[in-house]
Amino acid sequence: MSVNPAEPRPRYKPYRQYKDSGVEWMGEIPAGWDIVTFRRLIDRIEQGWSPVADDRIAGPDEWAVIKLSAVSKGRFVGDEHKALPAELAPDRRYEIREGDFLLTRANTPELVGDACVARGVRRGLMLCDLVYRLHLATDRVVPDYLSYWLLSRAGRHQIEVDARGSSQSMVKISQGLIRAWTVVLAPRNDQDSIATFLDRETARIDGLVAKKKRLIELLQEKRSALITRAVTKGLDPNVPMKDSGVEWLGEIPAHWTAKHLRWAIMFQRGHDLPTDEREEGEIPVVSSSGISSRHSRAVAKAPGIVTGRYGTIGHFHLILQDYWPLNTTLYSVDLRGNSPPFLRYMLTNLSPLFLLNAVKSAVPGVDRNDIHPTRTAVPPLSEQHAIADFLDAKCAEIDSLIAKVRTAIDRLRELRTALISAAVTGKIDVRQESP
Repeated sequence: MSVNPAEPRPRYKPYRQYKDSGVEWMGEIPAGWDIVTFRRLIDRIEQGWSPVADDRIAGPDEWAVIKLSAVSKGRFVGDEHKALPAELAPDRRYEIREGDFLLTRANTPELVGDACVARGVRRGLMLCDLVYRLHLATDRVVPDYLSYWLLSRAGRHQIEVDARGSSQSMVKISQGLIRAWTVVLAPRNDQDSIATFLDRETARIDGLVAKKKRLIELLQEKRSALITRAVTKGLDPNVPMKDSGVEWLGEIPAHWTAKHLRWAIMFQRGHDLPTDEREEGEIPVVSSSGISSRHSRAVAKAPGIVTGRYGTIGHFHLILQDYWPLNTTLYSVDLRGNSPPFLRYMLTNLSPLFLLNAVKSAVPGVDRNDIHPTRTAVPPLSEQHAIADFLDAKCAEIDSLIAKVRTAIDRLRELRTALISAAVTGKIDVRQESP
């Protein structure tokens, strides 16, 4: 019999006795457990300090105290955030202390309501106004248990129902709604056992996720190295080489040409197309991140290569039908007779130069006049086709592996949520589980 990887392992046993919870969406809970509101578990809720409203603070880079990312999936990540200088620090009552229970009051819909217990806190970290500090009645609830409850499916459901906002990018949760939330509460001693078990098991899952993320990084590095090798050295390791005369390029095949980018591909800035002027049609409208919508007419001929002038920079999109490139992009107006797929790979190898060019001024952006003088290697057309075909096949293999690893990560994350949900709702008894 196959086992759903998103469900806890079958070795976990249920509790001996259950009772009706009295709540339709919860069903049965272990005998001796209760369903209570947060109001019974919270002595006080404290909102943080707003550094933006403090006249002494010059800007967001100057008040990097504790950002929302410090509260991450039940973990406290405070080492990424610098403390305020003493002369800029607000009243010390806003200082984060070891063991504080933190909950994000405003964030994206996926992250709002995330909670954690602060551990490993450095002095000088301040509580920002987008995070609540909950003062818990610890004689009734173990903070780590409550944090895990908020990561469970039932806990997240309440958060998602109560989150309010004028846009999908930022929602908020009021103190009154938090106090009205319910929690399935195990006896105090059992809460400790459940939290200890979940600390251990989620750490194992997180470790597996971290290893798979590293595998993705290695595969992406392999992909980049493969592209670099093919577009600068060719496919024949025995071909005679020559000095390109370009320091970063080094040697290239003797029969290739090193030329300015403008003689391999010529770019032009895209065109404005306000949303209210777009008409229904089949023509791709291309932004810095790729095809974003459709329109009734085109201003650029296919095939074309489009990259971000602003926004997403260093990514290159091969467009195979006539299109409309937006003003945030640069698009090809002359491919100089070269293979479009090869040019996309060649440009992908040059993406660090585009990124470097983009940060040269106070306002990030790529100027075609700055990138056109870049020298690059250009093989004969027949070799361009062979290189593009080779890279299409190899990159497809690597991309398929990356997709499989990402699927495995998703399943591990589903398992993490399922395990937390089963433990804090009493579907499985983990009190006697050994490491």
